[in-house]
Amino acid sequence: MTTTEAETQTAAHDSAEPATVLVTGGTGFVGPTIVHRLRAEDRPVRCLVRQPERAHALAAWGCELVQGDVTDAASVRRAAEGCEVVVHLVAILQGKREDFDRIMVQGTRSMVEAAKAAGVRRFILMSALGTSEETKDLTPYFASKWRMEQAVKDSALEYVIFRPSFIFGPGGGALKTFGRVVRLAPVIPVFGAGDQRIQPIWIDDVAEYYAAAIDLPEAANRTFELGGPDIVTYEELYDRIKRTLGKRRGKVHVPFRVMRVNASILEALPGPSPITRDQLKMIAVENVVSNDDALQTFQVGLVPLDEQLRRAL
Repeated sequence: MTTTEAETQTAAHDSAEPATVLVTGGTGFVGPTIVHRLRAEDRPVRCLVRQPERAHALAAWGCELVQGDVTDAASVRRAAEGCEVVVHLVAILQGKREDFDRIMVQGTRSMVEAAKAAGVRRFILMSALGTSEETKDLTPYFASKWRMEQAVKDSALEYVIFRPSFIFGPGGGALKTFGRVVRLAPVIPVFGAGDQRIQPIWIDDVAEYYAAAIDLPEAANRTFELGGPDIVTYEELYDRIKRTLGKRRGKVHVPFRVMRVNASILEALPGPSPITRDQLKMIAVENVVSNDDALQTFQVGLVPLDEQLRRAL
């Protein structure tokens, strides 16, 4: 190859448009932060949304909106066409077993098929810490996350799977519930002995991992557990939240068997339950990362837990 040809190819590569990224779940708790991070890099982002009129922020950031749903295979195919990367975030926390299967499992399979047909080069999946072959029969949520992972791994697409611990951020997620308990409850109910460990990660740090995963060669075909720099028990977490909010609250340890009875009553009432029996099962599973593969691979600087609480509460 002549010098001129090499220079021409290099210039063409440097001027090439960034890959269009399709994001599902872009209007959820974590999705907007990931989308905003991708747009900050001036990446073209397309979002599959059920109600475009409720996606004003995504539109304002310059995202292309495609109306549809992961349960509608035709809309999924439309959304994937012309995209090079898929970031798949859709999941539910409550519902009937058939809802988990329809939205999470079948929805992921449709997304995988659409990605293959569109020639997508990398599929990035949001799973959850605690998902494993050992826990897949524990709850419909874990079962669905496990089957989603298998659908992606079996697809022959290049993939990256993230399993984050509790994601903390302003305005939503588990931290909103923890903070409300400390603010409003005269006494803080602590699950069981309160010694189950968790490793919360800041929402912007999660977005940093996703942005880096789009192009990083070393991430290909790997599963990464994501956690923050601090590991705490539920008892310690409530103490830190109390300190952050300046609240003086006593704590009472509620046995899991009592919480299960309460949850069964709450589940029978109309509307979403603040806690379900399946969620109690997942709370009993330790939620900490087993290795530092993610840190070594991505070199993301992590926000300490006390700073997470200061920013969000």
